[in-house]
Amino acid sequence: MTEAISTMSTATPIWRRYFVDARELLGRLPFSVIQLAMRIAIGFVFFNAGLLKARSFDFAVKLFAQEYKLPLIPPETAATLAMLSELTFPVLLFLGLGTRLAVLPLLAMTLVIVLLVYPGSWVESLLWGSVLVTLLTRGPGVFSLDHLIEKALAKRYPSRR
Repeated sequence: MTEAISTMSTATPIWRRYFVDARELLGRLPFSVIQLAMRIAIGFVFFNAGLLKARSFDFAVKLFAQEYKLPLIPPETAATLAMLSELTFPVLLFLGLGTRLAVLPLLAMTLVIVLLVYPGSWVESLLWGSVLVTLLTRGPGVFSLDHLIEKALAKRYPSRR
């Protein structure tokens, strides 16, 4: 009888077992699914901003001239560069093509936004930067053209490690 009492008192509570089971189930989600979601989410943030600039380019130039006031670059040039970057690099993210390179200008834009334009937006910029740095350091994942290209190159030119 004492053995039964001691095993009941040391038994794992049911809530703990559910918690561990749920954590293990979530841990089975492939990181590539998360990478795909990050590419799509951050891509749309920038792509939508680019579409807005393209639809009302004159207003975008006014914003760069009157509100953003970037040093060393004329407002027309800044608006054009921002619009082209926001319409080009997100498409590469969506495809997972040249992902690590496509992230760099978007990361630079994020830094410009938080350092020169809207310093108070550091929380949003930190979120964007975290997603971009994760894609930069971990790559786009298996659901990408980068992965397919790398597989083809590895077949053709095997590593000698």
